[in-house]
Amino acid sequence: MSQAAAEGAGKGSIFVVDDDAAVRDSLAALLEAEGFAVEPFESARAFLDGFRPKEACCVIADIRMPDMDGLELQEEIIRRGWGLPVVIITGHGDVPLAVRAMKAGAVDFIEKPFDDEVLRAGIERGLAQSRRTRGESAAAQEAETRIAQLTAREREVMEHLVAGRPNKVIAHRMDISPRTVEVHRGRVMEKLQAHSLSDLVRMALAAKIEISAAT
Repeated sequence: MSQAAAEGAGKGSIFVVDDDAAVRDSLAALLEAEGFAVEPFESARAFLDGFRPKEACCVIADIRMPDMDGLELQEEIIRRGWGLPVVIITGHGDVPLAVRAMKAGAVDFIEKPFDDEVLRAGIERGLAQSRRTRGESAAAQEAETRIAQLTAREREVMEHLVAGRPNKVIAHRMDISPRTVEVHRGRVMEKLQAHSLSDLVRMALAAKIEISAAT
C-alpha cells in the first residue's frame, strides 16, 4: 500500500479483483489519489485467500476472470457471510451478467471504459452499505452479549415484555407472583442496561429474537 493509500485508509478500503494488471494498476492509482486505501488481487481465489476484514470496505471485481468470475466471487462472499458490498466491472456485452449480479446483491456495475464520477458514486454506495452492515453487526453482537447474561427465567420475562404483555399476564403464564415478575424485570433492565421497554425491543430485534404478538 502506498503512503497516500495508508493516509487515506480512514476513508475506506477498496479491494480491486481483476486478472488484468493494467486495470488493477490504473484503478489503484485513481482510487489512491482519491484518498482510498487500495488492495489489488489478480484473481478471485487470491482475494478469498488474502482478505482481512476492514472497518469500511468495498470489492471491485471484473465480471470476466478465469477460474472464478466476478459473479461467482460475489456468490462465495455471500456464502461465507462476509457482508461485503461488491461493485462489478463489466464490458458492454456483459451487462446481462452484471444485472444478474445486482439482483443477487451487488451494489452497482460499472461499464468500461470507466467514468470517474460513476465509479466514485458506486464505491460510495458500497462503503455506505459496508458501514451500515458493520454497525448492525456490532449492535447485534453487543445485544447478544448482554442477553447472554440473563438467567433462563429472566430471558423468559424479557421475551414476554417485548411481546407487550403486562406483568399480571406474565405472572399468570409463568405461574409466579406479579412481585416476582417485577424483580425479574428490574434485573433484566439492569443487566441489559436498558432504560425503557423500547430499549429492550431494540436489543431483541438486534439479537434477532423472534417477538411474538401479545395474547
